Amino acid sequence: MNVRILLADDHQMFREALRILLERNPEFEVVAETGDGREVFALARETSPTIICMDIDMPGMNGIEITRQITAAFPLIKVIAVSTFSDRGYVTDMLNAGASAYVSKAGAGVELLRAIDAVSRNRSYLCPDATDAVREAVSGQGDERPGSQVKLGPRELQVLQLVAVGFTSPQIAERMDITLATVEVHRRNIMRKLNLDSVVALTRYAIRQGLVSNK
Repeated sequence: MNVRILLADDHQMFREALRILLERNPEFEVVAETGDGREVFALARETSPTIICMDIDMPGMNGIEITRQITAAFPLIKVIAVSTFSDRGYVTDMLNAGASAYVSKAGAGVELLRAIDAVSRNRSYLCPDATDAVREAVSGQGDERPGSQVKLGPRELQVLQLVAVGFTSPQIAERMDITLATVEVHRRNIMRKLNLDSVVALTRYAIRQGLVSNK
């Protein structure tokens, strides 16, 4: 039986490269692809993939929330995170959301094939960078001050900057051309990752990081 794969990534050239790589194997079938997070759930329902290769930072809805919804609604579908980011926050968030594997885009060729092989046999798989990140999380290594060792995605940074200069969530949604629900997801993720609990704290953090001016 062929492994049916859904590609979810907002970078078209990267999706095309993955499709070419995967279609070299006659046992793999790319059944659908999308660059919009809002479309992933519907495509999963329509095409019944075996595996979803999921980017984290996508317009519409981020890959962590999509993974959480997919694994809850379709427990037989395996999610492989394929991301530019390999810091422990993203890795643990995706694993906690239900992803079976995590592969960095830098090594998405061989590592992705290894991940597909592993999850097809009901095993988990982490690329070396993700393994190191999880090991650090388990061992408690690194600076644990609020906001240290944290990487925010490009859209999260944009939301943080807009929050810090006084934009409301509806204004941010309109400015970024995303839904209000997506803005709220980004805000919750930012506050959780930075261990901050107020707009004032977010603003102070943004100023300290040089993301906005304090003048």
